[in-house]
Amino acid sequence: MEYVSIAPAHDTAMEQIVKNALKAHGLDIPGTAYFDASLKSLSAYYDRPGRCYYVLLDGDEVLGGIGIAEFQGLSDCCELQKLYLCESARGRGLGYDMIRFIEQKARETGYQRIYLETHTNLAAAIHEYERCGYQRIDPPETVVHTTMNRFYRKEL
Repeated sequence: MEYVSIAPAHDTAMEQIVKNALKAHGLDIPGTAYFDASLKSLSAYYDRPGRCYYVLLDGDEVLGGIGIAEFQGLSDCCELQKLYLCESARGRGLGYDMIRFIEQKARETGYQRIYLETHTNLAAAIHEYERCGYQRIDPPETVVHTTMNRFYRKEL
């Protein structure tokens, strides 16, 4: 398995992985990433300074992805975004590896803190974030995905 920067050839696979995971947890509703305009072309969305997105490949198969982007204009804080795995890749500890991987990329980019938002329906994700040292915080003033109801931060 290897991490590679997302390319246009990965966009459709990642869109399906994200949508399938959200739908499986009853989150195929407005106010979630399910309806993000950028979901059809993640490679273009993350092709900017301060942003990156990586897919985890097993041969040619996209198992999942994870990214970071600037958070509310704060130069030292990024947002962990779109950590999703296909169903067949879940339960193998890959989420923990992906989090460690993207945290290192965040440090290399110059970020000192990382923020994320999730939902109580995503219990396995919450468990992973908390085991990786993310601390629950109050919601920020501005939340892009308005359905999300759990917010976390970690000092890098």
